[in-house]
Amino acid sequence: MTDLPARVHGHCDPRFEAVRTAFEANFRERGELGAAVAVTVGGETVVDLWGGWADGARSRPWERDTLVNVWSTTKGPTALCAHILADRGLLDLDAPVAAYWPEFAAAGKEEVLVRHLLAHRAGLSGLREPHTLQELYYWELTTRRLAATEPWWAPGTRSGYHALTYGFLVGEVVRRVSGLRPAAFLEREVTGPLGVDFTIGLPEKESGRVAELVQPPAGPAGEGAAAPAALPPLALAALANPPIGADQANTPGWRAAEIPAANGHGTARAVADLYGIFAGAGSYGGRRILSPGAAERVREGQGRCLDLVLGAGLGHETEIGLGLWLSGPNGSYGPNPRAFGHDGFGGSCGLADPEAGVSLGYVMNRMGPHIADDPRKTALVDAVYASL
Repeated sequence: MTDLPARVHGHCDPRFEAVRTAFEANFRERGELGAAVAVTVGGETVVDLWGGWADGARSRPWERDTLVNVWSTTKGPTALCAHILADRGLLDLDAPVAAYWPEFAAAGKEEVLVRHLLAHRAGLSGLREPHTLQELYYWELTTRRLAATEPWWAPGTRSGYHALTYGFLVGEVVRRVSGLRPAAFLEREVTGPLGVDFTIGLPEKESGRVAELVQPPAGPAGEGAAAPAALPPLALAALANPPIGADQANTPGWRAAEIPAANGHGTARAVADLYGIFAGAGSYGGRRILSPGAAERVREGQGRCLDLVLGAGLGHETEIGLGLWLSGPNGSYGPNPRAFGHDGFGGSCGLADPEAGVSLGYVMNRMGPHIADDPRKTALVDAVYASL
């Protein structure tokens, strides 16, 4: 069975046949195991493909409704929660975090702004004290430790990827303002009304359709991965406190927890739908989720720099908006420098390009070793733009 070529299923508009070709090539040439890709243009789904296997043993075919952990691609929907509150006048992105979360003012963080959390500029990429995986599952403990900790650098001056802490920081502000953590807020305000098959954390009732993640080969450290001891303390704190990989993410404990930076579960269609809200100037599926101005603000660049956590691994400067990464001159999300999106550990991706009206969702279970811009994702993005 393992020698059989992967079968690709689904729909692909003839204009986007290049995307199907690239998707099939990912299985033949780039080691794909199981995956799905979806593309929307102007809110219309033009690509909805899936194929391969939902487990490492290749005993379960990837189905149309197979769910998978998308790691940091989750950060886009989490940021969306904060932007909805800001759009309603309930959250000021230029206010100190402590205005909503008073305990956060400890250890010199009185002037950290909400926008600093969204842009990975709060100086809290990781906790200074050891934090176990079981402790990460405990929301109150994790947020309490973050509120008490000292920043690693002067907040607001540089970006440093908040791999796991991002979701707790932004999420606690969402909770303080709305009374709901991001998982419940997203369901109430977005995924429920739109019928989007995406959750932060995985409800036990959905466990039968989730794909098994397969550990990446040895290579550069990604978010949550066990980083080499040679990394500086800041990077170790951000990427390996606690260390997390496929083995941990396949457990019931990880799936049941709420980790809004890293344990969103969904289909490629769901990712394309959620990022389609940004691509559609705040509207999707006939519903307005954000005002056009609020949707535009998501990609407001906060300053280009060599990221303090990921810079050495990426090898070039990057710029983060208010929750998502800008394509910029690196072209991470296509040739439009103002397109934006987010990659997930191992390869997944959500992309939004308002100028082209395009959104893309790519999900997979055989994790790659790349920090960002996995070759499988890049091939699909290139094929989308070649088809426009």
